[in-house]
Parts: sequence; C-alpha cells; structure tokens
Amino acid sequence: MKPTLISMAALLAAGTALAQGPAATTAPATAPAAAPNAPIVVAGTVADEASKAGLLARLRAVYGAERVIDQLSVGTVSTPANWNDYVQRLIGPNLKMISRGQLKIDGNNVSLRGDVANETQRQQIAGDIASTLNPTYTVNNGLRVADNQQVMLDAVLANRIIEFESGKAALTPSGMAILDQMSEALKKLGGAKVEVIGHTDNAGSRAGNLSLSQARAEAVKTYVTSRGINGDLIAVSGEGPDRPVADNRTIEGRARNRRIEFKVVQ
Repeated sequence: MKPTLISMAALLAAGTALAQGPAATTAPATAPAAAPNAPIVVAGTVADEASKAGLLARLRAVYGAERVIDQLSVGTVSTPANWNDYVQRLIGPNLKMISRGQLKIDGNNVSLRGDVANETQRQQIAGDIASTLNPTYTVNNGLRVADNQQVMLDAVLANRIIEFESGKAALTPSGMAILDQMSEALKKLGGAKVEVIGHTDNAGSRAGNLSLSQARAEAVKTYVTSRGINGDLIAVSGEGPDRPVADNRTIEGRARNRRIEFKVVQ
C-alpha cells in the first residue's frame, strides 16, 4: 500500500499583526497582510470518506468553510495508529501565523515551511506541533523568519503573475515588464542570494509540469541576468503542480497557480 500524503498549501497569515515581519536584528517592517479569504488548498490521499470528512471539518473550523479548497482523494493507503486524530491536532490557530506556507504530512513524517515574523514564532509553532504527536513522528521545521529584503520583493511583485506563452518557457511582453521592475529590486539586495521558483497548474502530467516549471524559472534567471543581476546570486527550482495556491478546477485558479516565486535565501 502506498503511504498517506496530505499537503495543505497556502496557510496564509490572517491579519496585519501576523503578516511577514523582519528578523529580530532589524527594524520592524510592514508587509501587506494576506487576504482574509485567501484559499487553503488541501490535497492528497486518505484511507476513507470518514477521514476526509474529519480533516475537512477541522480545516473549515480553523479557517472558515469558504476558504478551504478540497482536492483530497480516497484510496488504499497505509496510516500509523490514530493517524486521523493526530492530523487533526496539527491543524490549529498557530498555523495562521505562517505566510506562504505548506504543511505536508506523509505517514508519520511532518514537514512545515513558510515565513513567520520572528524566531520566537518559528520555534513556538514547531514546538507546539511536536508536542501534539507521539515520538514515532518526525517534524521537519522548514519555517523561516521573513526579513526586510523579502518584504521588498513581495511588494514589488505585488501578487502579479509573470506570464509565459502557453505551454512554453518564453516570456510574454507583460512578463518581461514585471521582470524589469524585479531586476531593479534585486539590485537593491546588496548581494543577497535569491531563489526563483517556478510553479504550474495540474493540467497534463506531473513530470511535464515539473520540467516546464524548471524551464520557466531558468528563463526568469536568464532574463534578470541580462538586466545586470549577478547570475551567481540566483538559484532556480521548479515545483510543478505540487504547491497550488488556488483551485485547479477553475480557470482563474489555474492561472494563479502558474506563477513565479522569488525567495530571499537566508
């Protein structure tokens, strides 16, 4: 039997007090708060309809029913003892402190990624998660403290989509225009390294989407280096359809999922 994999993406901060903030060694920064109705996409495979219903109910109780996008499926999977109970315990209000996050539960392996305002939050969230589980579970704390540089890049991108020709890694004129602005912002980072991450919707094969997202990230790197950015400071990766931020069942959702992400490497 295949292992159980639950991936909950777009665990976004719900208010200004929980939005991205600086590291403790810098002056406070202000970032746009995540929209209160930002979607929570839950995908993966569970053992039965009761497990699915329980998980969705917990998510809806924490985030509100209108925000939760159900992409779960029911199939033949193996789960540790009392797995449903432990998974539901993981979904608590503290997750709202995470911006641009993802909680992934694969059997008894739990990984958490995203941005938080400070180191105290980072340790608190991971500690609270670990305390709800038994010793057979492993927690990978991939949370990071957002800083002023990340806030600046996010503000310049302003949730806009860098567009490419359909099914290709060729930038459109509007995509180039946004990258012209991003290039100027990257020049202000003072030598900080940045990862360019490509994402796609789920149309087509996963392997093809992974390849396309990688190629698009490479195309972005090529473009910004042509605008004077040191290529040694730009890393690239393609995550294909694995981290949706919207519902792939709608045209608008698929468009939002086809995106480029800029992340300052700490």
